[in-house]
Amino acid sequence: MDDFMLRAGGAGLAVALVAGPLGSFIVWRRMSYFGDTLAHSSLLGVALGLLFNVGLNLAVLAVCVTAALLLAALQQQRHLASDTILGILAHSALALGLVAVAFVEGLRVDLTGYLFGDILAISDRDLWWIFGGGALAMLGVIGLWRPLLCMTIDEDLARVEGVPVTWVSVGHMLLVAVVVAVAMKIIGILLITALMIIPAATARRLVSSPEQMALLASLIGGGAVIGGLAASLQWDTPAGPSIVVVAALAFVAVQLVPHRRMLAGR
Repeated sequence: MDDFMLRAGGAGLAVALVAGPLGSFIVWRRMSYFGDTLAHSSLLGVALGLLFNVGLNLAVLAVCVTAALLLAALQQQRHLASDTILGILAHSALALGLVAVAFVEGLRVDLTGYLFGDILAISDRDLWWIFGGGALAMLGVIGLWRPLLCMTIDEDLARVEGVPVTWVSVGHMLLVAVVVAVAMKIIGILLITALMIIPAATARRLVSSPEQMALLASLIGGGAVIGGLAASLQWDTPAGPSIVVVAALAFVAVQLVPHRRMLAGR
């Protein structure tokens, strides 16, 4: 197998491994639009990285983390609904990123690779960046698993039990920001959230505990990566969208399976 396919497979599996548990929390806490907002904000990171000639990975990570912290701060106020804040920030950051790219002198940027990913062009340096970011995010998920699960089930009860709800929520947002930043080159800005949401939503119907759902979501995500890459190699289709299509087909297929509810009362 060619080296570029091995790098693509390794990078995709690394992201799928951590996207499974993080995506499960996104599904449980109904934060899908939050993931989209961070993904859209990452284009601003690309633009700033090109404009100021700094590493794109670091620039995207910095913008995603800043956006996550800004969202956490804005959600503490009661003047605007959360979905309104997310909508304003997502589209403003995306538009600002597109405008900022226009100010990069002497550079003609093909945004397709950023919007839809270019997993087959991943370099050894990108691979280490993805492995490092993914490992950091996985350690964060393990550390926050219990308090985050507790506040997901009942936030008021978690607060009574002494869980620092606000800080745990911010920690979860930052972990999603890290995954968005490291996964941008794999699946693209417009499709990053799909790799977190679709496998988790697919696994939800087949499991009976949160731990099972997180594990199965990672496996389904990994299967989508392998299936998408195989489809791309076979039919010369774009790799990132092919991964999402395979994940979506798995989701549709699982809808035919009799439903087993994972959490009581859900």
